[in-house]
Amino acid sequence: MTTSSTGGNDQQAASSVPRSERTAHRCAEAALFMRDHVLSLVSHDLRGPLNAIHSWAYVLERKLDANDPAAQRAIGGIRSGVDQQVKLLETIVDTTRAGTRNLVLAREPFALQALLSDSADEVRSGLARSRGVSVAFDSSLSTEQFSGDRERLAAALWLMLTFAVEASVDGAKVTLTSKADSSQWHAAVSFDATPAALVDAALPHLLEPFARTQAGAPREAGRIAWVLSLCKRVAEAHGGTFEQGEMQDGQPAQLGLHIPLATP
Repeated sequence: MTTSSTGGNDQQAASSVPRSERTAHRCAEAALFMRDHVLSLVSHDLRGPLNAIHSWAYVLERKLDANDPAAQRAIGGIRSGVDQQVKLLETIVDTTRAGTRNLVLAREPFALQALLSDSADEVRSGLARSRGVSVAFDSSLSTEQFSGDRERLAAALWLMLTFAVEASVDGAKVTLTSKADSSQWHAAVSFDATPAALVDAALPHLLEPFARTQAGAPREAGRIAWVLSLCKRVAEAHGGTFEQGEMQDGQPAQLGLHIPLATP
């Protein structure tokens, strides 16, 4: 991390795009990453049972009469069905999500403070204002620069803030904080969670209904809400991590982005 002035063609190009168009692009991108994240879960979670079925088919084959044509056809049908399902996973599910699995970054130096401030402003003027939710920004950074993909990180911060607003009620406050230590840059979004707000049809929304509904459901240990998959992929592409804390009604909740300062 250095302390020089900012600039960059990507930042200037992004600022020239009308905010409404940029928001529409952010929503579409979040939906794309969510789709591919779901496909990844489907591929992973189906392979375990399919492998078990395949293994038990061999066990059954050894116990059945090798001279019984009906039994042998049944075992062959089980194996064939499993092989077809595995092939579908490899040729359709895994191939479809290849675009986001290998995320290419356009790295360049940029000012962190400007990125954070711009992200907060973008969400303030978008969903937060119409929801009556305030967005605060608190950072100990000044002129520090970071080498990474500014647009990808901006999309992750936008999604974190937007999700927090989606899960907040009128009059609530969402806070974006940022700091850097000797090895990592940390960005956190804190809010008081109201899961019911995610699916309240009387409120304005940006994220897809399916995404909001799933985000309010109980999560398996270690798994994030599907709609936040873009944040996870951007963090991992930069060699970092993304965390989603528990979201209980009326209780403080937090989303965290942790990115190494050194290029991985």
